[in-house]
Amino acid sequence: MFTSLNSIKDLEKKTYEIRESVIRMLANANAWHAGSNLSIVDILTVLYFSFMRHDPKNPEWKDRDRFILSKGHGCATLYAVLAQIGYFPKEELMNYRKSCGMLEGHPNMATTPGVEMSTGCLGQGLSAGVGMALAGELDKKTFRIFVLIGDGESQEGQIWEAAMAAAHYKLDNLVCILDYNKCQSGWRIEDAMRIEPLTLKWHSFGWYVIEIDGHNIQEILDAFGNASDVKGKPTVIVAHTIKGKGVSFMEDVVEWHARPVTQEDGERALEELAYKKSKL
Repeated sequence: MFTSLNSIKDLEKKTYEIRESVIRMLANANAWHAGSNLSIVDILTVLYFSFMRHDPKNPEWKDRDRFILSKGHGCATLYAVLAQIGYFPKEELMNYRKSCGMLEGHPNMATTPGVEMSTGCLGQGLSAGVGMALAGELDKKTFRIFVLIGDGESQEGQIWEAAMAAAHYKLDNLVCILDYNKCQSGWRIEDAMRIEPLTLKWHSFGWYVIEIDGHNIQEILDAFGNASDVKGKPTVIVAHTIKGKGVSFMEDVVEWHARPVTQEDGERALEELAYKKSKL
């Protein structure tokens, strides 16, 4: 099984490595969704390097924890994390979105080791997670299911149908993480479709709710630990994040949801990330 990182400093260093990989991938492919990828780096780093039970050498291990990236457009971060851990060679990252590679523009469980569910059509990942969690309960397994959803995605009705089902079946082996960066494609969340009062909604649907700073490593660690102790109901972690976190000219800018990252953008971002990493 994968050996986890134990210190806050090690995890913080790892987040910079992941962000650098994400920027290189996007710039190399002239691809978009930089903002959506950078906002979830800290969460996925803690989840994969310090919390989840999984084995890169045996991706089909039956008792592994499962992670579903419901907001599939954030897959560059997922790929960077999987490569860092050893699910496939890091060199494969430069084939992102290329026909010769296995890393598609949205996660594909048929082509990429470590991907548990093909996603991209927003709203569906939590439903898949409910099914996996229910199967685990029925089979008396101890694995846990983690699903990361977006805030814009939370405007989808299927999210709330899945939320009702999870509470009805008392799926305490299910954890939903909501990437609350408050921006979506072309709009700020509050201008497109308000989702507040968000925590009260999840409470009313029967979930245990934890609210955190999604870029604070200690708070993320504590939240996952807290979720492990919850019995009789599913847990949602509402993570307040910043779109484009880590790259100043991308932070909290709506346009970086769908703006391609050029080579010039990439060089500028990597220079900033390298400087920040050197100060740790």
